[in-house]
Amino acid sequence: MRLADVVVVGGGPAGSSCARELVSAGFDVVVLDRAAFPRTKLCAGWVTPRALADLELDPADYPHRFLTFDKLVLHWKQLRYSHASIQHSIRRYEFDDFLLRRSDAEVVEHKVREIEQDGLDYLIDGAFRCRYLVGAGGTSCPVYRTFFHDANPRARELQTATLELEYAFDWRSADCELWFFKDGLPGYAWYVPKKNGYLNVGIGGMAVRLKAGERQLSQYWDLFIRHLQDRRLIDNGPLEPKGYSYYVRGNVEVVRRDNAWIVGDAAGLATRDMCEGIGPAIQSGVRAAKSIAGSTEYSLRDLEPYSGTGMVSRLLERGFIGTPLHS
Repeated sequence: MRLADVVVVGGGPAGSSCARELVSAGFDVVVLDRAAFPRTKLCAGWVTPRALADLELDPADYPHRFLTFDKLVLHWKQLRYSHASIQHSIRRYEFDDFLLRRSDAEVVEHKVREIEQDGLDYLIDGAFRCRYLVGAGGTSCPVYRTFFHDANPRARELQTATLELEYAFDWRSADCELWFFKDGLPGYAWYVPKKNGYLNVGIGGMAVRLKAGERQLSQYWDLFIRHLQDRRLIDNGPLEPKGYSYYVRGNVEVVRRDNAWIVGDAAGLATRDMCEGIGPAIQSGVRAAKSIAGSTEYSLRDLEPYSGTGMVSRLLERGFIGTPLHS
């Protein structure tokens, strides 16, 4: 049996950020993930300057594809607006592997099935024992399922549904473009170039509103792809997306129980306007690590629920969810 100070379940940005902080503080950390890294991860790959600062990552030190945008091109009905904003794109296939390796934690490919509390320790599948446990395994995280589900039930109105595709493509426009409520979609669509010939395109919306609407998500996808082809942003031909679902920020009341913590998508921390998950995942992972190390209490109440600010964010949220944020 492997004994460790901390077991982190999930090796994405939340888990690797937590592990790196803990290893630096002298803890023996094991990261468990059911996938072998590098692994494919569906994600637009939008990374903010704030996320890089939280990672203490200088872009010059990042060895993989990294593209910087000095503006975002926003589409709202018939309006087209260039918004000056420094943002970045990465490939999650490369980014997550880099962050996990940089953590210097021991990484074990293992699908967690059963977790039990044994006195002050946690026993995982009879193979791992730890004093501290961090759930960073995304929406279906077994730590959430075992210890936090009853305290933090998922709110159906906060569930997103997404279709996207990332593929090798010699893109013709280096602009990152976003379309809000296109063709009635209760969400937004995106075109995100990646450096050295990769492109991510996708759509996402709130699942409850999609179910009540006139079109299925796949129909919105077909309309969006046709629009990109008409603009010659992509080539003609079938593009088969993949789908996934996660939850945006709600009232997350219980994020620690005894010596178990949840972070990132396991806690449902994606922002309510842009459904951004990477930044909140990193922040929560670092905060959980500092709590384990004893320097701070673990709280997410002041974690910013928006990617943007002000009226634009609230208008977007009304379009996505249909109700204003009360916090």
